[in-house]
This record gives sequence, structure tokens and C-alpha cells, in this order.
Amino acid sequence: MPAHPTHDPRSEIVRHPGKFALRVLKGFRANQGLLLAGAVAYYALLSLVPLLILILFALSHLIDRAQLLSTVDTYLQFVVAGESGTVVNDLSAFLDHEHAIGGVLLATMVLSSALAFTVLENAMSVIFAHRVLIHRRRFLVSALLPYFFIMLLGLGLVVVTAVSGGLSLLTAKHFVLFGLPGLMGDLTGLALYAMGVAGEVMMLTAVYLVMPVGVPSWRHALIGGATATLLWEITRHVLVWYLASVSHIQAVYGSLTTAIAALLTVEAAAVILLLGAQVIAEYERVLIAPADAKSASMRV
Repeated sequence: MPAHPTHDPRSEIVRHPGKFALRVLKGFRANQGLLLAGAVAYYALLSLVPLLILILFALSHLIDRAQLLSTVDTYLQFVVAGESGTVVNDLSAFLDHEHAIGGVLLATMVLSSALAFTVLENAMSVIFAHRVLIHRRRFLVSALLPYFFIMLLGLGLVVVTAVSGGLSLLTAKHFVLFGLPGLMGDLTGLALYAMGVAGEVMMLTAVYLVMPVGVPSWRHALIGGATATLLWEITRHVLVWYLASVSHIQAVYGSLTTAIAALLTVEAAAVILLLGAQVIAEYERVLIAPADAKSASMRV
């Protein structure tokens, strides 16, 4: 038999990215991606405040509270665009009455903070159905997985608080660099933004690496993490502009403005999060398909 030329699916994706993007969107639609994103967003809203309270409650005994809240305010802009100040004010008020937190309330917050991760794991199982057919995850692993991410978020918050505090001290010294006195402040703001974006990529990569069942690939997870971060940064800036300049949301919803804005933002974030997972799933299917075709030809 004549030898067939080798076919590299990766080069096909590079040559025809639009075709691959269309495949991702079709797969997302077939998996009822918007419905899954709605469920993830709903439970994420229920989990967000209890999760932050638990992390801040633990870390406030180790780190200055004002500095901690300032860091949370900065990086919440990456999650709830334009509404981080309201959330931080509520968190600060709750921490002022931390002595009122009883055992029942603490247990309730621990359970509710894990809801979003549990629903996200189920949504990932739908998107990565080709993995679920081969692999199964033990119940104990699924039960402990949300708390692993909670500890990871807490550790990340400690690191970024320490680094942002150091950058703030540098800015306060009023360095003059190349004759430009304002340059140090600009560089600090740029560094904080870069840290936020890098943190997004790492956190999303960790989600795509751990949440789906099966044998993980850090390269595939990084592709999904970078794609989702790029889409989210574009969407986040568009949302901030839209909510501030175009929507007149305050006039329409009044006192519900914060809740509606947070809902729109978290819904958009959930859609992008699952789209990143769909990118990985379709990429894996593209890589699997040639192997299946080769094995079928060998059987013939």
C-alpha cells in the first residue's frame, strides 16, 4: 500500500483558526453551554461572598485588614467589574462583627462556598464527556476538591497582598526614574495589572487541570487558561464601559443595581470559563480523531 502523508492536526488548527473556533462554538451549543453557565453563575454568586468571608476571616489574623481589603478590592475588579467597592464594603462590615460568627453560621459558609465548585465539576463532566466515558472520579476526591481550591485562593491572596504591599511602599518613596517622577506609580499600576492577569491564567489553568476528570495535560490546560483570560479581559473592559456609560442600569434597577451588575458579570465569566473548557475538549478531540482513523484503517 502507498504510504499516506502524515497529517498534523495542530498545523490544521493554525492554518484554519476560524474553522476550529466554529467547531468550538458548535460543541458549546450542543452541550447547552449557556444553560450550564447559568447554573455555574448562580451558584458562584451564592458562594462568592461566603468564600471571601472565610478567606478574609482566616487571613485577617495574619495580615493587616486594611491592606487585605485593598488587595481584594483591586483583584475583585477582575471578577465583578465595576462593583468591587460595594462587595468590599459589605465584607468589611461583616468582619467588624466577626465575634458574632457562630458554629452553625461558619459551617453554613463552608458548605455554601463549595457549591460553585461542585456545579462547575458537573458542567466540566458534560463538556469532557469523552473523558468521562473512560475515567471516573471517586466521591471523596470530588468532595475535597472545592476546599483545595479555597486553600489555593487563600494562599494566592497572601502572596499578592505581600507583593502589592511592597510595590505600594516603593511608590510611596517617590522615585524619579529617567527624570520622570510619575513613572514609578505608573509602573506599579502596570505591575499590579500584570500580576492580576498572570494570576487569572494560573488560576484558570489550575481549574482546567484539576476539575475535569481523566489524565490532565498542563499544555492543554494552559491553552484553555490563556484563551479564557484573553476573552475575559476583553469582555471585562467592555462590561465596565457598558455599565458605566451606556446601560443607565442605575435608573432602571435602582437599589438592585449592584446585584444585577454582579449577575451579568458573573454570567459572562461563567460563559467564558466554560468556553475555555470547550476549547480544550475540542482540541483533544481533534488530536484523538486521526488516531481513531488510523486504527480503523489498520483493521480494514
